[in-house]
Amino acid sequence: MDLFFHTSIDTKDSMFSFNDEESRHLSKVLRKQPGDVVAVTDGKGTEVIVEIQNISPRKSSGVITETILHPALKHKTHIAIAPTKNIVRLEWFLEKATEIGIHRITPILCKHSERKMIKNERLNKIIQAALKQSQQFHLPKLDELKTFESFIEEQNGGYIAHCNPGTKQELANLKSIVNSTCILIGPEGDFSVDEVTFAEKNNFKPVSLGKQRLRTETAAIVACHTLALIHRNL
Repeated sequence: MDLFFHTSIDTKDSMFSFNDEESRHLSKVLRKQPGDVVAVTDGKGTEVIVEIQNISPRKSSGVITETILHPALKHKTHIAIAPTKNIVRLEWFLEKATEIGIHRITPILCKHSERKMIKNERLNKIIQAALKQSQQFHLPKLDELKTFESFIEEQNGGYIAHCNPGTKQELANLKSIVNSTCILIGPEGDFSVDEVTFAEKNNFKPVSLGKQRLRTETAAIVACHTLALIHRNL
């Protein structure tokens, strides 16, 4: 069943109206007809089944025939990542991480960061599209860009993946992990030694993602998928 996204759903209302963009997609791309059924989510766990009654490129609407409440995932993955110089690589990460299952993404500005600005509106649209494609009902939260130091000071600890020398745990071999896990992924030039030291002083434990040197977005996907597997087995 095709899944649509809407920021708010009034479950007390028996009718649902699609916005202009969704109406065009319903009529021009999917070529839906009155009587067809689609699903809509607000990204907060609510799903409604809508039977289309009126359809046009400008305004489509239908009747809500069923409401389903999906519980949030017990285990939450929070990845703080330095935006890549090529924004397409960051967009790819957001799409794939959403498909895998992620709770929150925080872009961080580091000493070696080459990209210092991002447009959250576009990035949120990519996340919404990935949510619909993967048939999920909880939209990951995308924070505004923060400095590395301010982000660390807001957290209660977590993990930092880096390539600097030193003793590290393999992320895949962690035996004990909390329900909400935060992991830091650095820029193309990696975290500086001072940043690693600062993070470790604030209860961030160093971890390794393997022997290969990974691109920023690849490292973030490896971390996201590894945590998903760990959480699945808890």
